[in-house]
Amino acid sequence: MSPVLADLAAGRRALTHEALDELPDSPPLAHLRQVLVSVGALPERDEYMVRLERFLHGLLASQQDPEQRKVLHQYAIWHLVRRLRRRSNGRPLTPQQFASARQRTHAAVAFLTWLQAHGLALETCRQADLDQWLTDDSATYRHTAGHFVRWARTNKLTTVHVPAVRWHGPAQPLDDEHRWNVARRLLHDDTLKPEDRLAGLLLLLYAQGPSAIHRLTTEDVEVGAQEVRLRLGDAPVQLPEPVAQLARTVAANRKGHATIGALAPSPWLLPGGQPGRPISTTQLTQRLNQLGIRPNQARSTALFQLATEIPASILARTLGIHTDVAVAWQRLSAGNWATYAAEISERARHT
Repeated sequence: MSPVLADLAAGRRALTHEALDELPDSPPLAHLRQVLVSVGALPERDEYMVRLERFLHGLLASQQDPEQRKVLHQYAIWHLVRRLRRRSNGRPLTPQQFASARQRTHAAVAFLTWLQAHGLALETCRQADLDQWLTDDSATYRHTAGHFVRWARTNKLTTVHVPAVRWHGPAQPLDDEHRWNVARRLLHDDTLKPEDRLAGLLLLLYAQGPSAIHRLTTEDVEVGAQEVRLRLGDAPVQLPEPVAQLARTVAANRKGHATIGALAPSPWLLPGGQPGRPISTTQLTQRLNQLGIRPNQARSTALFQLATEIPASILARTLGIHTDVAVAWQRLSAGNWATYAAEISERARHT
C-alpha cells in the first residue's frame, strides 16, 4: 500500500472511491479505504452494494445473447437489486445478502444457458423441460434457480413453475438442555471475554443471530440507574442480571482491532477489525463456535422455546423478527395464544 499512499499524498491519484476502485481489489486496499472513510477523507458508501453492482455489470457484459442479457438485466437489476435497496431501507447490505443475490444471478445464468444448449428459451420451455433440468445431475444451481423461474412466471416470460420450498420447522434437532448448559457457563464464567459472553447470551436467550448481533450499536443499549434496556426490535427489552452487567461492561469497554483512523469511539457495540466497522458475522460466528454454540441450531432452539411462552405479536416486536416468522414458530411449538387471550378475557369479565 506504500505506493498507493505515496500517489495519494503527491496528488498523482485522486482521493476518491472511484480512483481506488481502479486498483486491484485486496484486503489491504479495503482496510486503507475504511481508514480514509473513518477519518473523513472519503465519504461512507455501501461497499457490498458496490461490489454487487460491479459483479452484475461484468456478468451482464459477458453475455453474448442479447435476449438473454435483457432478461438477466431485468431480473438482476430491476428485481434483485431494487428489492435489496427497498428492504435495506438505507442500511448497508450484509455479506449474506450480497452472496444470496450473486448466487441467484449465477443460477439464472445457469438455467438460461442450459435452455440454450437444449435449443430452448424461456417462452418455449415446457414443464417437462423444467423437470428434466431439475433431474439433470450435470446442471448447476438447480434448486437456487427456482427463484428466477418463479420471477419469470410472475412476469409472464414463461409458463413453467417451480413451487417454493415451504418451511416445516428447523432442519436440525433442538437441544434445549445443551442450550441452557452453555447459557449457565456464559452467565457465570468470568474467564471468558465479556463481549463473547454477551453475544452468546443474546443468541441463546433472545434468539438473536450473528447478523443481528453484529449490527447492535451503543445507542441500542439504554443504561439507567437501576436497569439496562436493549433495543432488539421496536420495544426495548429489560435485561436481567447478570446479563445487564455484561451489557454495561461491553458498552463501556469496547475494543476493536483497528485503532488507526479511529478519531472517535466506535458506535458499534462489538467493533470489528476495520475502523468504523462492526465485527463481521463470519468472525462472530467463529467466536460463538469456540464457545460450543452453533448459531443456527441454537437460535432455532431459543425461538422454539420463546414461541411457547410469548404471543407472536410481542415476540416480533421485542426480538425484531417479522410477525409471520413469529406466527410460524408459534404454530410449530403449538403455543395457542388465541385460546389464552380468550381465557384471560373470560376471567376479567367474572372479576
